[in-house]
Formats: sequence, C-alpha cells, structure tokens
Amino acid sequence: MTTKTLISGTNIVKQYGQGGELRNVLDGVSVAIGEGEFVSVMGPSGSGKSTLLFAMSGMDRINGGQVAFEGRDLSALKEDELADLRRTRMGFVFQQPTLLRNLSILDNIILPSLRDNRKQVKSITAKAVTLMAQTGIEGLEKRKITGVSGGQLQRAGICRALMNNPQIIFGDEPTGALNLQAAQDIMDLFARINAEGTAVMLVTHDANIAVRTERILFMRDGRIVSELRLPEYTGADTEGRMNKITARLRELGI
Repeated sequence: MTTKTLISGTNIVKQYGQGGELRNVLDGVSVAIGEGEFVSVMGPSGSGKSTLLFAMSGMDRINGGQVAFEGRDLSALKEDELADLRRTRMGFVFQQPTLLRNLSILDNIILPSLRDNRKQVKSITAKAVTLMAQTGIEGLEKRKITGVSGGQLQRAGICRALMNNPQIIFGDEPTGALNLQAAQDIMDLFARINAEGTAVMLVTHDANIAVRTERILFMRDGRIVSELRLPEYTGADTEGRMNKITARLRELGI
C-alpha cells in the first residue's frame, strides 16, 4: 500500500559561511516522509544529518530547493505562520531537552500549549498528566528539572512534543545523552507513538537506535548516498537487522 506523503524535500541546498567561504552542508537533497513512517538518518559527524532535520522541519530556512508539508511550501510561509505550523503539527525532541530550570516538570510540559489556550489550563494540565502517566513519569509533576534523571527529562520532553497531537515527531540524537537501558526505553516510547499513527524522523549515529526504525537514510558530505528499508520491528529479529545496517555502513565507508 502506498503511503501518502506528509513532508517532502526536493533538491534542498543549505549553505553556511560567507562570500568565498560558502559551503553546501546540504547539496541537493531530496527525500519524502510518508504519514506514519518511522525513519532514521545516519552518517558521520558533519554529513548534514541534523541540518536536514532542521530544514525539513522549517527550523532553518534553506538556500535552494523546496520543503513542503502536506503540499504547503514552507519557504512561502511567514515566520509566525511557520512557528504556528511547527507548534501545532510537529513535535521536537533534542539530545538535551530545552526545559526551563525555574519551572516544574509539569509546567515545562504545558508551557508551549498555553500560548494560544490560556483559558484551557485545566484541560491542558489534565492531558499533560495523562501523558506523564503513559510515559512512566507520573508523580514527578512538581519536581524541578534538576531533581530527575536524564531519561526522565527526555520523557518529559516527549510529553511536551506530544501535547498538540503532532503529525510528525522530529528527534535530533534524542538518546545520545542516555545510557543503554534509558535509550531503549525512549525508543520503546517512539515505537508506541509511531504505532499510534505519528510519523517519526530521528537523527542518530547509533545503529542500536536505527535498528528500531523501518527506513534508514545514510548521509555523507551533504547528500543521501543510500537507503535501507526494514520490515516492522518485532524484537525477535534485531541481530539480522543490525547485520544489514552494519553491512551497509561498511559498504558506504561510513
């Protein structure tokens, strides 16, 4: 069955530097992510992985090509329109959760959702509490961010990303600062989110993370140089999936 395209990039160019020092961090990248897909992006440092995620999500303006979300050209949107789109249709999870130290875990989760819904504090809070229970951090509502573990902080970040029922979650090395068990717990959450219909795009350097996804894009020197499709993850086929990933990485010299 063909999956309807949710977000696409066509011949994306992203440059950094000035004058004669300009360089293409993304060099004509084209990629499409379908509704409900679970995609990871791998590659060496400096290959353009995170830059691609920022370009696809509209967090960075591009220098050439086009990024479209449900057919809407992101470059044609004003900054406030783009911000609204990201806040209401996309969710973001980073390696280090961007939470405010002076707020409780619960207040950090609900803060972005209150921007346009100040009269709905009660329902927003109730949803946040439900998400905290679903992600295994119930009881931490009043804790400060300095009073919980890294894995718990990342779960709080995922709760915040889910508050507005996004169609896609973007994760930039979301498990990079976690130990192995915490990382696998976070991947269990992403898998559940994806199974419920939300598309997920993760940037990772770790094959143990990519093995849980269904499509892997391999980047080098600002380009997608290969793609690997895997069947739905069952937990019983990890070794075979890992062998396919490591073989492709060796083949590409990554």
